[in-house]
Amino acid sequence: MRQELFGILSDGGEADLFTLSSSVGITVRITNYGGRIVSLEAPDRSGRPEEIGIGFDNLAGYTGQRHYCGALVGRVANRIRNGRFTLLGKEYFLPLNEKGRVHLHGGIHGLSFRRWDATEEGGKLRLDILSRDGEEGYPGNLRATVWYALSERDLTIEYRAETDNSTIVNLTNHAFFNLNSFRRDILAHELRIDAESYLRVDGDLVPTGEVFPVAGTPLDFNTAKPIGQDIDKLPTGYDLAYVFPEGKKRTKWLAEVFDPDSGRVLSLATDQPSVQLYSGEYLDGTLSGGLHGAKYLRRYAFCLEAQKHPDAINHANLPSIVLNPGQIYRQNTVYRLEVR
Repeated sequence: MRQELFGILSDGGEADLFTLSSSVGITVRITNYGGRIVSLEAPDRSGRPEEIGIGFDNLAGYTGQRHYCGALVGRVANRIRNGRFTLLGKEYFLPLNEKGRVHLHGGIHGLSFRRWDATEEGGKLRLDILSRDGEEGYPGNLRATVWYALSERDLTIEYRAETDNSTIVNLTNHAFFNLNSFRRDILAHELRIDAESYLRVDGDLVPTGEVFPVAGTPLDFNTAKPIGQDIDKLPTGYDLAYVFPEGKKRTKWLAEVFDPDSGRVLSLATDQPSVQLYSGEYLDGTLSGGLHGAKYLRRYAFCLEAQKHPDAINHANLPSIVLNPGQIYRQNTVYRLEVR
């Protein structure tokens, strides 16, 4: 693991950049500002390594723009309707940082925009943070730890969190991928997701609590198909949570993306009950400072964000995201990179 200075934050603190490499030519670079994956390089079928993740050349690319590229997201990933929830009889109000109606990805000063403490632990990058009681409206002092590990072809992200008061937690990573290294959009990428249902969303992309089958809809990826095959049948492209069957939740591999041009294959394994598929609808080329001069245009990247069900705190039929004192929040997600 190599460590170097990435930049100086507005409070004078240093943000560092950590590089992990594997023997098969995969390299990942991570900064402790927001726990972000800054760069992910992987070889194509001819053995040529290229950048396949959205990232920025310097710290200013992250501090000067409000986005979540490559970031650790929390306390609660995804959307919470009206920024409100009730826990143990008390109502809590969170910042509305999306359309003035929705609480998104932990709020204005969520974990994506914080400096995490970084150490090396057994060849892994360990990141620690304390989110204090009341930050962004959330109750309880939450201590979270995330480990990044690169082993041959597997990038593993392991999460752990504890609280001193009942709160809600749903962490994820918001990495964007383009397996053809941004030479074109991701519509020809072939995607498979082993999910028989999804969470229906409203016009603000907040789940209604209804779980519907994917069969017979443009959302069905149980048999691999190009991402672009049915995307224009949807008003907002793909930006919703797929629900994994309980029996499959801990099996490999729950999702797979294949790029016919480069031969790269990205597979996902997770112990989480859902994955958010995002097809990059809101990328519009305005994010400046992309790696190697890359421009991030509409549908030029996708996300597979393993997580608990979004807005679950407001729907009794969805599995709970409440964390109580004495309990430990855990998550383990693996991205595997291969060629075909």
